[in-house]
Amino acid sequence: MSFIFYLLIFSFLFLCALTMFVILMQESKSMGLGSSFGSDASTSLFGTATADVLKKFTAYLVVIFMVSCIFLSFWTSALARKATKADTVIEEVQE
Repeated sequence: MSFIFYLLIFSFLFLCALTMFVILMQESKSMGLGSSFGSDASTSLFGTATADVLKKFTAYLVVIFMVSCIFLSFWTSALARKATKADTVIEEVQE
């Protein structure tokens, strides 16, 4: 079970990096990351409808990010509760 947990943590970190990259790739009012590569505002690297595709892709990534964040939060708290229950020693009273 810990392998699956760590695999999901690694996937979550990859999702974070991918989301940041996609957000930085989008055009902003000041041309965003595209201006650092020397591109013009009128040209697009991936075609004319790139802004719409990137907006939708970003929205899907953010929804997946939020769901996985909540899921991992609940799973981590459940693991912590399980660890504290295992560490608690119940003493029996002998008469």
